[in-house]
Amino acid sequence: MSNAIPMRELKVGEKAKVVAITAIGELGRRIRDMGLVPGAELEVVGRAPLQDPVALRLTGFTLSLRNNEADYIAVERV
Repeated sequence: MSNAIPMRELKVGEKAKVVAITAIGELGRRIRDMGLVPGAELEVVGRAPLQDPVALRLTGFTLSLRNNEADYIAVERV
């Protein structure tokens, strides 16, 4: 995980692969239920004017995530 960064650091247009979810309990389960699991590839497709939330495209769908949730997701750029 040496190249892992928090998902919040990705810019619009960047692609990454999820390497770890550090959230526990209900939040961790919710994040995984949204398809954000280790190995999942995503692309940042947009951000709100104040940079929160962030819109992500995964295989077949787009989802919106708050930055405080994105902080629990470690990714590697691809």
